[in-house]
Amino acid sequence: MEEKNSNRNDLSDPVIQSSPEVDAALRPPSFQDFTGQGKTIEKLQVMVGAAIKREEPLKHILLCGPPGLGKTTLAHIIANELKREVRITSGPVIDKPGDLAGLLTNLQEGEILFIDEIHRIPKTVEEYLYSAMEDYRIDILIDQGPNARSVRLEIPRFTLIGATTRVGLLTAPMRSRFTLQTRLNYYAKQDLTLIVRRSCDLLGCKVDQEGCEEIAVRARGTPRIANNLIHFTRDFADQKGDGKIDKKIASAALELLEIDGKGLDEMDKRILSMLAVNYKGGPVGLGTIAVGVNEEEHTLEEVHEPYLIQEGYLKRTPQGRMLTAKGWEVADLSGNQDMGNEQMQLM
Repeated sequence: MEEKNSNRNDLSDPVIQSSPEVDAALRPPSFQDFTGQGKTIEKLQVMVGAAIKREEPLKHILLCGPPGLGKTTLAHIIANELKREVRITSGPVIDKPGDLAGLLTNLQEGEILFIDEIHRIPKTVEEYLYSAMEDYRIDILIDQGPNARSVRLEIPRFTLIGATTRVGLLTAPMRSRFTLQTRLNYYAKQDLTLIVRRSCDLLGCKVDQEGCEEIAVRARGTPRIANNLIHFTRDFADQKGDGKIDKKIASAALELLEIDGKGLDEMDKRILSMLAVNYKGGPVGLGTIAVGVNEEEHTLEEVHEPYLIQEGYLKRTPQGRMLTAKGWEVADLSGNQDMGNEQMQLM
């Protein structure tokens, strides 16, 4: 991501992310171990099962959805099911056609190439993917001017799995080359509770059912955030309690992180409060909000807005972002109650 905050996690830095080794250990290894996303899992099982039965490479797949919902995990599961290797890269890394050619020619028959943030591949490079995905070849131009010549490289039949948080930025020709396009949605509380239980068991954390539910309800419907919260809550339980995560310990730990019982963090509340106090509930442009809360537009649009809109605190209009009635309740501005009532009557 171009923005300076692109390396921050999905909670605006209230939790330090765990190591890649720990994250890998928490990933479910198979479709049967994967919780949630029932429709997507069923589609993938059909495609993977058919590819195994016909003994041919899997068709190309595009996974869409907000960060932290399991796109990379699903790529690993697909590779495990097919008993193939998965090569992982990201869109911004593939800067020129030569980079893409190097990746593709090093693949083996039937292997999987996973490209995260695929919408950020430069358009000049994306065009080379078209022939690679359809005809398993790539034409590279060598040299320039009178000495320029085209070299055709044959590549093994492979599977491209693309992941994107912004499917609308992909060109129509690119989208059309994926056999399956499927979207991952935020997880329900009961699914997240199961994920929290499984992660705690793998980490050796002592936790009761209410502790699992408390973490799940504050995890913004996102397994990655839930796992981050588990690590901090476990540390809190060791330092402030007897090592067991119950509802009281989980609540205290997450309050320390300024994540309330609705899953709203400090930045969420700043956004809602700024809309209420400074702009009478809106409408307000995204750029204005970003300046007001001292955050990048991309971070607000990709991390905070989806949850606020899905939960009904915020809505988008052609004129800009506006608080909903539920958003006014969360802002809880006694001095602006009349403003809130006036705005709610206009909704």
